[in-house]
Amino acid sequence: MATAVAVSWITYEVAAAPPVVYGAAMSDAARTLYLVCYDVSCPKRLYRVHRFLQGYRVGGQKSFFECWLTAAELKRVQRELEELVDPVEDRVHIFQLDPRMKMECLGVAQPPVTGAFMVL
Repeated sequence: MATAVAVSWITYEVAAAPPVVYGAAMSDAARTLYLVCYDVSCPKRLYRVHRFLQGYRVGGQKSFFECWLTAAELKRVQRELEELVDPVEDRVHIFQLDPRMKMECLGVAQPPVTGAFMVL
């Protein structure tokens, strides 16, 4: 299956990558829970950072995302965010969370999904 991507006046066909299903292939022990928070001043960069992190999040809202990441995924996220943000104007924090701690949810908050999930 291919997806059409429009760049300026040219349209390219990009083959869609097959979804990677985690769970059976990788144990939860290989993943760590992180909270990725960002404050980006430029709307264009903000959109790019938000869009990038959508592929890794399992919970969160607006500029705070909960992400289950392997060590390799964490490095990729760090490298990509370094490219997307302006180090003078923007900031990104990545906090490692302890999933063994009791979680308190208030209001409409829901605990992050920890079952099998996909990163596309």
